[in-house]
Amino acid sequence: MKENYMIKHTCKTLLFGTLLVSTMAFAESTPVGVWLTIDDTTHQPKSLIQITRSNDGTLSGKVLRGMPVDHPERICSKCTDDRKDQKIKGMSIIRNMKKDGDEWDGGKILDPDNGKEYSCKMRLEENGAKLVVRGYIGFSLLGRSQTWVRQSDD
Repeated sequence: MKENYMIKHTCKTLLFGTLLVSTMAFAESTPVGVWLTIDDTTHQPKSLIQITRSNDGTLSGKVLRGMPVDHPERICSKCTDDRKDQKIKGMSIIRNMKKDGDEWDGGKILDPDNGKEYSCKMRLEENGAKLVVRGYIGFSLLGRSQTWVRQSDD
């Protein structure tokens, strides 16, 4: 009797462990979190961006602070849309990114330095530790990429 209990308990434990590991292996990693952007020209830290998911599942990103020195009063004087002359700190620079297979696509990204908005693609690398962000005009071949480094998951 005691032997049957031990066998049943062991089987249940193994089944639960297998399910837990399977769930963890298939858990979706997303760009949601705080990212350190790296300037693709100077290769120096540029800003901290927080990416969040809205109720409709799209992702957006806003500037938390500039790096290495934050200029909280800096404005986007070259922007041409609703962000014209708005503070860059707190500004939404990524809008409407949608999951498309292993990437996020269909949204836009703003370069507050030049005020231009680009189509955007993003994909995670290195188990979610890095985010490759590509801004482009027309075709994704005509653009530039930056690799951002995850700072936190929230």
